[in-house]
Amino acid sequence: MTETRDQAFGEQEFDVDLFVIGGGSGGVRAARIAAGYGARVQLAEEYRVGGTCVIRGCVPKKLMVYAGRFADEFEDAAGFGWEVGTPRFDWATLKARRDAEVTRLEGIYATNLMRAGVEVVADRAVIEDPHTVRLVRSGTLVRARHILIAVGAHPVKEPLIPGAELAITSNEVFELETQPERILVVGGGYIAVEFAGVFAGLGTRTTLLHRGDRLLRGFDGEIRQALGEAYAKRMDLRLNTTVHRLDRRDGAICATLNDGSEILVDQVLVATGRRPNVAGLGLEKAGITLDSVGAIPVDRFSQTVAPSIYAVGDVTNRAALTPIAIREGHAFADTVFGGKPWAVDHDLIPTAVFSTPEIGVVGHGEEVARRLCGEIDVYEARFRPMKATLSGRDERILMKVIVERATDKVVGVHVLGHDAGEIIQAVGIAVTMGAKKADFDRTIAVHPTAGEELVTMRTPSVVKQPVAVG
Repeated sequence: MTETRDQAFGEQEFDVDLFVIGGGSGGVRAARIAAGYGARVQLAEEYRVGGTCVIRGCVPKKLMVYAGRFADEFEDAAGFGWEVGTPRFDWATLKARRDAEVTRLEGIYATNLMRAGVEVVADRAVIEDPHTVRLVRSGTLVRARHILIAVGAHPVKEPLIPGAELAITSNEVFELETQPERILVVGGGYIAVEFAGVFAGLGTRTTLLHRGDRLLRGFDGEIRQALGEAYAKRMDLRLNTTVHRLDRRDGAICATLNDGSEILVDQVLVATGRRPNVAGLGLEKAGITLDSVGAIPVDRFSQTVAPSIYAVGDVTNRAALTPIAIREGHAFADTVFGGKPWAVDHDLIPTAVFSTPEIGVVGHGEEVARRLCGEIDVYEARFRPMKATLSGRDERILMKVIVERATDKVVGVHVLGHDAGEIIQAVGIAVTMGAKKADFDRTIAVHPTAGEELVTMRTPSVVKQPVAVG
């Protein structure tokens, strides 16, 4: 005999079937899907509905990326016969329009929750026991059959140095009222690389400083090298370098580097990492212990050691990407409330870095593929984009297709160049389906496009020495 939900949890009374802590992408998706199955759902958000991605992450950042790329377009237009006057950028206009769009999207998120029947509470929620949350401002206790933690992560300034309080993070960058004339960006990951590209494109004198020898650790070595070469032409790129201290000087910020040199800038943006938002959440009251990086441990179905409590998104430190949080939230709701159990596959994730030039990736880089797949074939194309033949821009595109030799299966595709993110989204479908190199070969090319190179590469590259993973 199948046990009913009430029998499974005894005769306890619950105010709601699901209480979601956090109104970001993962929490919102889980709440809506669960409500669609008839669950009584409450969601608490102490800041703004939409989470990091909508409010101070992917969306506003991508709008700034677009803004920064117009400088290249204005320059390139001359090669195609256009006469363009001296462009002038206005920070205040971009900020106002960007913020208005964020507010519009926040309203859409809130409306969709309301239409789904989710009760949204503007308050901070903390855990009192495996089935109880407390709303901090009101003091209200809510009994929940299930609790979902979807509180995300926050940027940190690591390692902590003297004067760190003078720097801003990727949160405060959206609050800048004026455009800095000079900025130092510290870090070598997604966020640092993307914002450095934005500010350089908008005309700010930009220095990107990274302690490693190449940007974007974990990406394919040649992609990392090519991005570094491109960025060195767009900004002051300093690798193998760290900041020793920050000081106020003459109305600016002086950054003293590990080699003793100094940089004088108007803003310092530290983008060296993010940590889960677990402080004061009350996890210990439910018997939940954090892992070594301060994240909430969960199983493949996002369930914690407390059977009634689940967690999705960046707070679990599995794959800190908005689409992953959304998928995890959806999978949770289907599994717990829809009777359709499934788990997210974190092994194959298409992703993009909105640098300039842009990067799109799905699957393994060459170094990892050699370690995991044994013998591989690497197909590679480096070429000047068609547009650059008239614009005169010094620009190259790099594409790589990595194939497991024994099976002919495509295990990695890497693109650096214009619209790489759009290209990799489509390619990701094929790779997720298990496409073989023969499938790429029999696909008709769309000409003339950059993407056609992915289906016209016939001969593997000359075998290169493996690039060390750093």
